[in-house]
Amino acid sequence: MTSTYHFSIFVSLLLLSFLLNPTSATPRKLFSLVQEQPLILKYHNGPLLKGNITLNLVWYGNFSPIQRSILVDFLQSLNSHTTTPHSVSSWWQTIQKYKGVSCTLAVGNQILDEDYSLGKSLRSSDIISLASRSNQRSEITVVFTSADVAVEGFCMSRCGTHGSTQSKWAYAWVGNSETQCPGQCAWPFHQPMYGPQTPPLVSPNGDVGIDGMLINLATVLAGTVTNPFDNGYFQGSASAPLEAVTACTGIFGTGAYPGYPGEVLADGTTGASYNAVGVDGRKYLLPAMWDPQTSTCKTLV
Repeated sequence: MTSTYHFSIFVSLLLLSFLLNPTSATPRKLFSLVQEQPLILKYHNGPLLKGNITLNLVWYGNFSPIQRSILVDFLQSLNSHTTTPHSVSSWWQTIQKYKGVSCTLAVGNQILDEDYSLGKSLRSSDIISLASRSNQRSEITVVFTSADVAVEGFCMSRCGTHGSTQSKWAYAWVGNSETQCPGQCAWPFHQPMYGPQTPPLVSPNGDVGIDGMLINLATVLAGTVTNPFDNGYFQGSASAPLEAVTACTGIFGTGAYPGYPGEVLADGTTGASYNAVGVDGRKYLLPAMWDPQTSTCKTLV
């Protein structure tokens, strides 16, 4: 069972087809009305992940220590309980509003496969094989693939996935799209693949591929916890669901509309865009998440 998260060609076209025309405010007003409609993710009465959850990480390919630290720091920030405004942990607290979800995440084992043991072109079954190297109940294994690794369906239909096996353990995968499809999987830090070429935002950690992975990691992680076995929270078909974050695709701040991520914060020194602060002051841009209490896409700013 696998749920797929992506800035797919369909979604890209759907979003960018309504891009704001500088000479007319009509498209923006039209989308504003669409946004006001209630968004409902139905709970399908299946088990959700709760309790103390260990996140095991598999690094497949070439990742620098700095790149790994950016993603690990984000994961460690989820339960940091910091009082810093716009904290990563406050973003994650929205998850606790989902019925049956009350979990604490902690980074566990990390496996480095820098020798590309399965080659540089992976099938979906290879992702499961990599995840199975370190996975048990009450654990999630996240597989990261580097920029020089091609994965079945990557860029064409997905930027990351999460799923589960018959043994009822959960896994997720996110790839680095920097050299393959940054306009699709690293937006808004890269010009979009389709539509008017609007200026990209400056990535908060100076690495378009990794900051794009961070957005996709946040997305699949929220989906893993709230819909781990394809019978949790989602809208639409179980085989292609809209989940906690995919239901809010393209929204990062207040006033977002298709093609525009919304109002976010800017670093006064670097000009980088962000909306969340993690451990050691590291900055991130996190996507909106569906809030079950308000039935809206909730942003940090």
